[in-house]
Amino acid sequence: MRIASAAIAGLIFGIGLALSGMLDPARVLGFLDVAGGRWDPTLMFVLGGAVGVAAIGFGLARLRTAPLFDDRFDHPGETAVDGRLLGGAALFGVGWGLVGYCPGPAIASIGFAGTPSALFALAMVGGMLLHKALPDSASQPS
Repeated sequence: MRIASAAIAGLIFGIGLALSGMLDPARVLGFLDVAGGRWDPTLMFVLGGAVGVAAIGFGLARLRTAPLFDDRFDHPGETAVDGRLLGGAALFGVGWGLVGYCPGPAIASIGFAGTPSALFALAMVGGMLLHKALPDSASQPS
């Protein structure tokens, strides 16, 4: 049931990305183009809707002692805001701003956008493999 529920959640997420237009990197780049005169506020509304849905979900989760299809909640072990977290967030933001893709939309749009999203997804997997290959002193397991 865990895999089925994850697949259903991923499908709903992908449909939401497609319906909101977030599979088009031009939308994201348009949101970031504040000074260029072609600002597109669509992403702000999509993110606002996502925060609202997440808030409801987290509120409902607090009422439970365990998830529906698992024995316990998996909370992050690390909560410190450190250089690694800030550097990773900056790298994510720069990549997102340069190409208009983040992991979810890139994977969801491989079937629609073809080569650009596939190249992004390959580069993303390469980065994950590089992270995994780093020595333990420079990298913590996820």
